[in-house]
Amino acid sequence: MALTTFEIETTSLLISKHCRLDIKYYNFTAIRNWKSFDTKFNYIKLSDILEELPIIKFKKGELTEEYYMVNISDQEQRSGDLEKVELTNTLGSDKNYLGDADVFISKLGMPRGYIFINTFKGEKVLGSTEFIPYKIKKDFPKLLLKYILLNPVLIKVYSALETGKTPSHKRVNPYEFLKIKIPKIPIPIQDKAVAKIEPIEKKIKELKSQIKQPQEIINKVFAREFGFEENLYNDFGKGMTAGTQIAQNRKLRTFETDFNEFSRSSIFRFSTRFHNPPTKELMDFMDNIKTLKVKDIIKETIHRGASPKYDQNGEIPVVKTGHLKNGYIEISEEEFVSEEFYNQKERSQVKENDVLLASTGKVSLGKIDLVETDEKLVVDGHISIIRIDKNKYNPLFFTYFFRSILGFFQIERDYTGATNQIELYASEIEKFLIPDISLTEQERVVNEIKTELDKQKEIEKEIEKERNKIDKIIEEVIK
Repeated sequence: MALTTFEIETTSLLISKHCRLDIKYYNFTAIRNWKSFDTKFNYIKLSDILEELPIIKFKKGELTEEYYMVNISDQEQRSGDLEKVELTNTLGSDKNYLGDADVFISKLGMPRGYIFINTFKGEKVLGSTEFIPYKIKKDFPKLLLKYILLNPVLIKVYSALETGKTPSHKRVNPYEFLKIKIPKIPIPIQDKAVAKIEPIEKKIKELKSQIKQPQEIINKVFAREFGFEENLYNDFGKGMTAGTQIAQNRKLRTFETDFNEFSRSSIFRFSTRFHNPPTKELMDFMDNIKTLKVKDIIKETIHRGASPKYDQNGEIPVVKTGHLKNGYIEISEEEFVSEEFYNQKERSQVKENDVLLASTGKVSLGKIDLVETDEKLVVDGHISIIRIDKNKYNPLFFTYFFRSILGFFQIERDYTGATNQIELYASEIEKFLIPDISLTEQERVVNEIKTELDKQKEIEKEIEKERNKIDKIIEEVIK
């Protein structure tokens, strides 16, 4: 990219409600005058198409009836389609009402494409307070609007408008979002574009229907290998941690337990999740197969990273909980530390073949990924580093195991804390049980799982190809 230089008047600083001095912002707002695409058409502001609806907030706690819940972390980036929307009657934090919206958009992480057409309009729908609900003011095809808002050109614009020091603080002001100008496309051309997009979107949906949850693939293989019912995770039910999210909602149960069951933990545990029948069944199962403890196969004591000292000029990426995708690690392109910090904080350093386990926070806790790069990385204080002796155990088998019910039930059983402030300590992780089988057998299981997961990746590549076709249609229409 060629170096761009420009001058602006000091009065241009008044464009923003904040004193913005960054180049990307003023290049888009002052130089481009809020215009997104280069086009032969006139421009129209998003505020001429979308109107922000009043925010109706629901406080955390019990609800009087069930509502559909849209969690940002459950949604696919840049898809525009809602997924994994489930009913709930309890809120762990405040939520916004989204039921009247045609479109809702997350002001947090907008450049990642958290923009959704509301296919649940008219239903009782809640979502994160980061979601802003909008109605479409004029006759504009939802399908075309979705793919314009998700086009790479707009994604770059959102990035230019973001404010905040770190990704967890970067947001696009809804007022400025509506000032963005897009091409005013004549209706006949809109109709032609929609006609081209519809069959491609249909194919994308057909491809998505073929995708299986990676966790289900892994669990199926372990169920066959160790002889348990693969649907056991549904009996165990949904809980607070990442691994349990594939399960159906946990139902209210009452049960009795013998007093001697309390001796199964070195801590005097009274929690129902520790003593309920599904947990007891799984504990009994693990007691009846040959196992090791995690502490038997690690090179050094499990430890967490340290709070990073971020450096805009740093070159070493920080891995945080949000970067663990339960299948791969997303290397940060925004948060870095210096070489000096890296050398001073040896405990935060990550090495190839380390296993990283998210150890704090509701739903995030229990996400687990293998480091498959020799790139210099550090982790923050919410991630535990498990450094496995490869002569004793296969790190990838270990990672897959803790995505199966035999692994993740132990994480759900042993966290401490309440509401969203839950923790899993190194001392508990080291006592977790893992199968004691040969490295050869571990490798065989790993290869089978990888083969199945690779098939899923091929489908995802096909989806991406089709998605790129839509981006090209948008760009051709706008020229």
